[in-house]
Amino acid sequence: MSAELVLAIETSCDETAVAIADADGLPLVSRVASQVRLHAPYGGVVPELASRNHTLDLRPLLESAFAGAGTTPGDIAFVAATSGPGLASSLLVGDTLAKAVAVGLARPFYSINHLEGHLLSPFLNPPREIEPHIALVVSGGHTLLVEVRRVGDYRLLGSTKDDAAGEAFDKVGKLLGLPYPGGPEIAKLAATGRRDAFPFPRSMVRSGDLDFSFSGLKTSARYLIDRLDGVPSGQLLADFCASFEETIVDVLVAKLLQACRHTGLRLAAVSGGVSCNRRLRERAVGAGREAGLEILVADPAYSTDNAAMIAFAAAARRKVGIPPSPLDGDIDPNRRLA
Repeated sequence: MSAELVLAIETSCDETAVAIADADGLPLVSRVASQVRLHAPYGGVVPELASRNHTLDLRPLLESAFAGAGTTPGDIAFVAATSGPGLASSLLVGDTLAKAVAVGLARPFYSINHLEGHLLSPFLNPPREIEPHIALVVSGGHTLLVEVRRVGDYRLLGSTKDDAAGEAFDKVGKLLGLPYPGGPEIAKLAATGRRDAFPFPRSMVRSGDLDFSFSGLKTSARYLIDRLDGVPSGQLLADFCASFEETIVDVLVAKLLQACRHTGLRLAAVSGGVSCNRRLRERAVGAGREAGLEILVADPAYSTDNAAMIAFAAAARRKVGIPPSPLDGDIDPNRRLA
């Protein structure tokens, strides 16, 4: 096996992930240990529980990754890890271990922004060159529009003023008494519902800028539950979920198209955990086609938190000549992309 491989570790929140990829960042192995069941009884991520289980899961994941790739640590050419944004206690586990591996192997270390991993992930599968484009990153903690000029050169165009889209999905899922995380549960119910059943507000869709706001939508959902005399059930619940989902998708797609018009770019990419939502994927690609745009959407396997996207980002940075990161660098739970 050629010694031009990258080892990447991702522990920014509640998913423990390890990947081994080739020099271009294309994964040979991608392993993820999910903690959803552990946090479900609490209705959200418990930081101490998350960091403790990262510590327990990383060694078996690393052993599994090396076995699956048919390689050994000696074949690793450089090491990467997520250093932010995320939960401080979680970030420390993966970042510290990756640096220790880099020191032990005498290999370069790349500190990767979790958001950069997401925004480059649509170019991972199928693999293609990273071109200038508009990136819409939509996850539980972030909703961003970014102009990607080249790898490492990003301009923030808009972000959420309050709740992220994924956060709105999960919080309303909790209001509805759905299992955690609420977003995928809302999407399942929405599949059989009427998307125009309830007129939820589409906040900031005509604000004239590229920012988002979803807290008003969450409040509107709570008031609607009150007007319905409690959490709906049956077809009414499906209609509620479909209307709620459609509202978020409307806003995301509208802002994405606005960003393309604003910059003149004809290529856009959608990534992050919420990009797994089937309705968002369909609407984004369809609206792009109508507007004469090419819209890439991250492969679902690389949409939620994973280390393959971290390896890909590290390889992309290395390829364009961005130097490795210092080993005495710290994590940054609030790390900004641009």
